[in-house]
Amino acid sequence: MWRVHVALEGETDWNGFRGAARRLLAQNVPPEYASWSTGNEVAVDIFGGESPLGALQVAEANVTAPAAFVKLCEQVQLHCDPLRFALMYRLLWRLRHEPTLRSDPLDVDRLRAESMAKAVRRDMHKMRAFVRFRSVDDGQKQPLHVAWFEPEHHIVEMNAPFFMHRFPNMRWAILTPQRCVRWNGEALQFGPGGQRSDAPPADAGEALWLTYYRHIFNPARLKLAMMQKEMPRKYWHNLPEADLIGPLVAQALSRTGRMIEAPATVPQRRIAPLAVTPRQADISATLPTDPHQALAQLRHATDRCRDCPLGERATQSVFGEGPVGAALMVVGEQPGEQEDLRGRPFVGPAGQLFDRAVAQLGWSRERLYLTNAVKHFKYDLRGQRRIHKTPAQHEAAACLHWLESEIDQVQPQALLALGATAARALLGYPIEVMRERGRWHTGTRGLPVLVTLHPSALLRGDPSEYEQVYQQWLSDLFVASRYLHGDEQAKSP
Repeated sequence: MWRVHVALEGETDWNGFRGAARRLLAQNVPPEYASWSTGNEVAVDIFGGESPLGALQVAEANVTAPAAFVKLCEQVQLHCDPLRFALMYRLLWRLRHEPTLRSDPLDVDRLRAESMAKAVRRDMHKMRAFVRFRSVDDGQKQPLHVAWFEPEHHIVEMNAPFFMHRFPNMRWAILTPQRCVRWNGEALQFGPGGQRSDAPPADAGEALWLTYYRHIFNPARLKLAMMQKEMPRKYWHNLPEADLIGPLVAQALSRTGRMIEAPATVPQRRIAPLAVTPRQADISATLPTDPHQALAQLRHATDRCRDCPLGERATQSVFGEGPVGAALMVVGEQPGEQEDLRGRPFVGPAGQLFDRAVAQLGWSRERLYLTNAVKHFKYDLRGQRRIHKTPAQHEAAACLHWLESEIDQVQPQALLALGATAARALLGYPIEVMRERGRWHTGTRGLPVLVTLHPSALLRGDPSEYEQVYQQWLSDLFVASRYLHGDEQAKSP
């Protein structure tokens, strides 16, 4: 049989490979009789002649392959190994003739392809991490940011969309030895490779970056082997911060010692804690007889409460607000981020949803007393975001005496518990909110307690079911309407 040679148009000619592979399969050409190159050269066959693929006047075969295999090949074809296309065609041939290959995770060809794909993915990740732009004035209104990078594999075209989406409003160019790419704000433009001398020298922005890198280097957390694994030395000569690594590592031990010996820093908090948090009985004994003054004193005291750790991290306590003698006291779980920053209950997204329900029911927020079972915001810090976290039972229990003191001063006719935390605080025992919602219960202080969902639960639910769940929630709230303006005036949801 004559050998067949396939000359692809470039190192990443994926469409050319797919078309050639289909035609070879249609002609039933075994892998050992096909050779591949990424140029116009034709390899010499010492055993006989070699025919270019174009000489085979055959239609492409209708070839199907697993989606995972296609995705694997899209990554393998970016590898620098000159035999990668032969490997991919061999695997495709074997998939058609050896059905058991799909379920053989230890096959040598398959392992080789997966290893090559992993190397390509790692190279793409390193390019995204280690590209460093420098500003160039090319006469345009907006400066051009140019970077030099030396990838190990042919990843520039595949990686370019990442930088396009990452820097859509910036004019930039990335130069590499094999391929260059430029973004003008509208389209990606690719060209032949360049030289390192084409990249601009260091600028003021780089000096600022080195200052930042020097200050964030933490010697106490230095793990040199792990650092070299994540930032291999082959990339160092193109990284401006690489010149700082040696001196910073050499000084790490002495700097760590100075950090350990230094006294602890004292955080400056706007709210000073009380030396001893008073008990509820002590608070009741010292409160003014006027309920408005008593609530103001309680508000001041909660700011300094440290019965649980939440007060240390919150911006401030969020005490209740509303009229003394309110017919209905609404009790939520805890403040959210907006409430924590503004110091008022029910002003965040959940509060806005509650306001919408109040308007639809014909209630007046000015006639409600709004508060929470827990007075400080509990959260997990993720980057710069504070993510709400449900308070633990011991934290709700530590805050209970503040809620009870509020109830004593406001003297409401009824209580509305929004969510499980509020229901447990008012009833003294846990309940299943979904089973007991819309029903009246008797609280620990003898007052009627209506239980329903917290509005944040609606915001976290399935958007496709939102309207149905919202209407059910309105029906729950409607049960409390008689305490505000009587059954005959209540607006049915």
